Amino acid sequence: MYEERASRLSGAVVWTNTPSASSPAFPVLPDGCMDLLYSEGRLLVAGPDTRAHIPDGPPVPWWGIRFFPGAAPPFLGLPAHELRDRRVELADLWPATEVRRLTDRITTAIRPATALESLALERAAPPDPELRRLVAVLAAGRAVAATADELGIGARQLHRRSLAAFGYGPKMLARILRMQRALGLARGGTPFADTAARTGYADQAHLAREVREFTGSTLGDLLLYRRPPVASPQTGPAPAEHRARSAEPLGDPPDRAH
Repeated sequence: MYEERASRLSGAVVWTNTPSASSPAFPVLPDGCMDLLYSEGRLLVAGPDTRAHIPDGPPVPWWGIRFFPGAAPPFLGLPAHELRDRRVELADLWPATEVRRLTDRITTAIRPATALESLALERAAPPDPELRRLVAVLAAGRAVAATADELGIGARQLHRRSLAAFGYGPKMLARILRMQRALGLARGGTPFADTAARTGYADQAHLAREVREFTGSTLGDLLLYRRPPVASPQTGPAPAEHRARSAEPLGDPPDRAH
């Protein structure tokens, strides 16, 4: 069973996933966010995704806090693009002795998700107002050039800031946020053609191509996964049910389009 709630940390979401052996594995969809995860005595970080994946391995409980887009890199101390499409051990990013202490703290907590939230509240700053504004403008469907003008920065500076904050450039972020808006409408019962029109796609076929590119599935197939009520950030994307997968050693990130 998957549950989530709005966090006391601005814009963040706290979630718990306790799957059963018979429950299907939910696909994790790109959403512009990063998560701090805990499971089976391990702390991991879920980087920003550009593609969907199905969690592998046996079903085990996971707890996490999903940061508002752009808020995790200052907390972690490294740019988001270094973790793009990756899951890594927190001990690869922070001193091992510190991570062991934090892991013991989460392991002994009655509610691991709340303990993760407390850790984030102690160490994370609220989302940068400028980054929050950038997310809001792109989520509203504004063109990248117009967004740069509105924020008073050049296109190259906007691209650099986006890579560091979100893991990919503003065009990719805008596409991901638009897809999440479309999924939200479709899940609410809006016909696919109307969904495409309301979210700025050229037509339903354009929407279908974007969904297929990011998720590997059709829009209809994605709607078969039942979702709980959402508690997503005010201007952020809809949540992913489960962002856990096998951790990878930290190294050169795979080449991805921005």
